[in-house]
Amino acid sequence: MSGKALYAHKGRETPRKPDGSQWAGTKTQGVRSSALKTDSMRVALRPRSGCLVLCLGLSVATLLLQSLWMPPEMRGDEAAGRSPEEQGQHGFGFHRLELRLEALSSEVQRLSKERDDPQLNRYEPSLLLQSFRQDQQGLARLVERELQKVSQRLDQLSGHHHHHEAHTPATPDDNNPHTGPGEKCEVPMNPAYPVCAEKVEFLWTHWQKDPCYAFYGVDGTTCSILTYLSQIENFCPPRSGTNHSSLSWHQKHHSYTVKTDMCVTLSSLYEVIGNSSSPAVTFIKSRVRRMSAHWIKAGLRIKQSSNNTASTKLKVLLYPGALAGSVGQHFESMVERGGPLGELVQWADLSACLTVLGHSLTFSTSQRQLRSLIGAAPGRGSCPIQRPLTFDLIYTDYHGLAHLQGSMGLAFQYYQILDSFGTEPVFNFPSYAHSHGYKTLWGSWGLQPLQYMTMFPHTPDNSFLGFVSEEAVRKDSGEDELESVGDRKDRIAVVYGKQDHMWQGKSEYVTAIGEELEIHATVYWPPGHNLSLPSFIKNHGLLSQEDFLKLLRKAKVFVGLGFPYEGPAPIEAIAQGCIFLQPRFDPPHSSDNNDFYKGKPTTRQITSQHPYAEQFIGKPHVWTVDMTNMTDIREAVKAIVKTEVKPFTPQELTCVGMLERVRGYITHQDFCSKSVPTWPPEKALKVHLGPLGQSCTNVCQRSSLLCEPALFHHLNTPNMFSRLGLGCSSIAQEVNHLFPSYSPWGRRCGLQQEPLLFSCAGSDPSHRRLCPCRAHLPGQVALIFSKTHTDFSHHPLLRNNI
Repeated sequence: MSGKALYAHKGRETPRKPDGSQWAGTKTQGVRSSALKTDSMRVALRPRSGCLVLCLGLSVATLLLQSLWMPPEMRGDEAAGRSPEEQGQHGFGFHRLELRLEALSSEVQRLSKERDDPQLNRYEPSLLLQSFRQDQQGLARLVERELQKVSQRLDQLSGHHHHHEAHTPATPDDNNPHTGPGEKCEVPMNPAYPVCAEKVEFLWTHWQKDPCYAFYGVDGTTCSILTYLSQIENFCPPRSGTNHSSLSWHQKHHSYTVKTDMCVTLSSLYEVIGNSSSPAVTFIKSRVRRMSAHWIKAGLRIKQSSNNTASTKLKVLLYPGALAGSVGQHFESMVERGGPLGELVQWADLSACLTVLGHSLTFSTSQRQLRSLIGAAPGRGSCPIQRPLTFDLIYTDYHGLAHLQGSMGLAFQYYQILDSFGTEPVFNFPSYAHSHGYKTLWGSWGLQPLQYMTMFPHTPDNSFLGFVSEEAVRKDSGEDELESVGDRKDRIAVVYGKQDHMWQGKSEYVTAIGEELEIHATVYWPPGHNLSLPSFIKNHGLLSQEDFLKLLRKAKVFVGLGFPYEGPAPIEAIAQGCIFLQPRFDPPHSSDNNDFYKGKPTTRQITSQHPYAEQFIGKPHVWTVDMTNMTDIREAVKAIVKTEVKPFTPQELTCVGMLERVRGYITHQDFCSKSVPTWPPEKALKVHLGPLGQSCTNVCQRSSLLCEPALFHHLNTPNMFSRLGLGCSSIAQEVNHLFPSYSPWGRRCGLQQEPLLFSCAGSDPSHRRLCPCRAHLPGQVALIFSKTHTDFSHHPLLRNNI
């Protein structure tokens, strides 16, 4: 499959869980009994047990009738003898009956145990009655389902019998009642297709529940089902006389043959985004227009420095699913009420970046249009798409990922993603996450970890996409020179918090800052509502981005309240010459102690409101203080007032930096190939053995290097332990996110069995990680430090720009 799909989303608002761990088609049906929420007295249990035994007896009798009654021709066939494969097909039907009987038997045993429990007398009679009704209803539904299945089976066998009498020369499908006139199709028992029989059984029962099956020719007969499962879903072997060379959605679409060139205009992007009047799309278009000159200049700069080397032009789909459907309506309403805009910033910058790089874009916020664009079959999305995907690259978000899954059926497994807070490998691999306590609302999609693209470089396991900070420059009227704004600062502070709830419990903190600076705010103030801000604060209400930047150009300090986490606004403020003052978190915020991070697919420990600004920019641009220590706050503010800084933008957050990075990803990353990664090259690998309890992220960072997960496979060999001077008493190959690693207790060495679990982030006190580090690669963007006194020589992003 030539199409690569990436997933882009900031992830600030927890969405409804899109279950990425289960295909939308076949589901095993089981019998589940409702657990008793109350117990009951012995005298009340007897009629219930009697009813249950009666129901069980009836079910057993009908099930035995189902399994034993066969038309005469079936008994004749058995007398003539059968092959092992044919006998196995009969065994498959008996296995289903056995499972149903076991479920009924388990229910009887459970009720018998609870009847003899002496603790039952403690419960109220009313609860007893409620429990009895629940069990009665559940058992009634259970028996009803079994009787319905038996009735269907009897009707089908009866039809078989009459058809045999009318057409004696023709031999019907002995193993399957779902056959048409003159049809002879047997469910194959081929080891190369182990789930074929299971899929056939599923479609016998469920083919009418989604119109897409009928669209592909399924009519309930075995022949039509086998044709579908061999030609569309590839779960059954090819049938004689049919072409099975390649599934339609496996085939490659006709790619562009033209080469890209840097665009010197963004006019085509304005046409792609369209004339939507929605607040979110309007924000995206206004940001692109405001920054268009910077994008074009950056593109020309890269074109001049790259010797006109061109790559293949790609068809790219941008689908921000958070703006589609009912979720989109909620998001749109939040845009004009101070809701998070970081997602829209990233969508705007990504679309501009791809346009400047010369690729062909399609932008959609309609779920209906998405189905048309990808060629979804009519129905509810249980079936694969009708044709090869016509896009080489797809960017979407968590909501869009669920929309794609619900429209592509089995074809969905060939496409991948990105998100802004990061997804560590332990949360991404479904079975491992479920069995080791890492299951969350966000993970379990089973993607390549590098397919998750983040707003900031949270973990090397994911790809850092980033965004562009609006640089602290403006064009004077009629002149081409850019004027710095760093020397015209007023003695004011702008507080980072657009909604009233963000200020709760922060009055003492803000008051201490107000002793030295005039406090300004941009809090959303709905008509008719009272705003509970201190009287000394000047609130401007929600400002347009242009007016907000003007306010930042005058301000000395941009004040963080602790929330929102890791947004683009502090970077924008620093680019306008502000000093960012933020609270320190002690203990660090994480999924263990913070509601916002609870359920997020990361084990990160957040030490401040903006860890990237704290760690990778730092003083004099970023000051981190204890919000509860008024002395610490007052001293920091007094020092900040005396500190002069120039506007600063990290190179990786400029137009040039993002263009270089995205171009590198498109050129080198290939998530559709099943072979091991070939980029970065092996010569870039520097193997480090970490101390106990250290992640590879920290191990490499301590040596001013970057952990590179794409290089893990080079050191996941037994020889690597001996090269590092480690004597192994045993070498185990397991599915473990800490491997490859060495445990000194017992001198146990571990190799990774599942490549999706190669993790830079994993750590454990009993393991020494084998870490693939790398230095800055040739051709990466280097930072220029002429406008800052900060020492960035250790900056890992120097080695992360591709």
